[in-house]
Amino acid sequence: MGTGVGSGAPPPYTPPPGPPAVPWTPAPAAPIWTAAPPAPHTAPHRAPKTGRVPRAALACLVLGAVLVAGGAAGHLAGGDASSAGSGAAATAQAFQDTRVLWHSLPVDTLFPRTLTARGAGPGGADRTWIRVGAAPDSGCTGAFDPALAEALAPAGCLRLLRATYTDATSTDVTTVGILITRSTPAAQAAFARTFAARGTAARSGAVPRPVAFPGTAAAGFGRAERASWTVRVETGLPVVLYAVSGFADGRTVPTPQPAAAAVRKGATSVPAQSGLGYEARGLAAAVGDRLAATVRTARSGGGR
Repeated sequence: MGTGVGSGAPPPYTPPPGPPAVPWTPAPAAPIWTAAPPAPHTAPHRAPKTGRVPRAALACLVLGAVLVAGGAAGHLAGGDASSAGSGAAATAQAFQDTRVLWHSLPVDTLFPRTLTARGAGPGGADRTWIRVGAAPDSGCTGAFDPALAEALAPAGCLRLLRATYTDATSTDVTTVGILITRSTPAAQAAFARTFAARGTAARSGAVPRPVAFPGTAAAGFGRAERASWTVRVETGLPVVLYAVSGFADGRTVPTPQPAAAAVRKGATSVPAQSGLGYEARGLAAAVGDRLAATVRTARSGGGR
């Protein structure tokens, strides 16, 4: 005999349906050095004058303290290596620490969103650059024209860090790079002498390649658009610093010119007349100065 409605017994209780269960998945930890999405280009603005590095960045800047304490920052940090008590062992340790700790630095520390350099433009004009994108850290394959890749090969390529900037008027674009070499201190110094003696940085076939970012002023920045460039081999750190500039409108430049020649008084080439030699030289120097300031701030914050 059943227990239907006519039997007088209440039906069994069934709870109302709830929302479907969503499985929990932990969010992956974001690395400190990662490719930043292209920043939307807005009206130019001045870089803050404080020159201070956020505390979160200082926590990552063991690299700076080690380099300055070891005296290996020498040329790059603008200091006197001998006054820092440098020695072969300290320099070797600094080179080793650079290769281990570079990835602990935030992207914005190495390549700030806005950079300002006083007197870096034609006639001593101030220059301001706005970052439009930062590339993921990578190896060096495909980053340089064959002649430059061959010239840099003896130093070895541990890692390559790159970002692209536009000027405040969105007229020019410049890719700047930091190549971390595998050289020992002695080998790096010897490499720098050979690189300079052979005039590699001024060869027309030894030009760094730019990094374009779709949807930005640098969307059309390719090999044919390169106008001027500079390559600097540092001796106090295992670093090669470079920059390559061009027009933001995608204009091709049949004959690029090294920045050292494009900034000479009386130069009449397209890169010279447009100031693109100043863009490449100025931005490379600004990135180097920024790194030097970071090293000095870390040293001061560490009580050294």
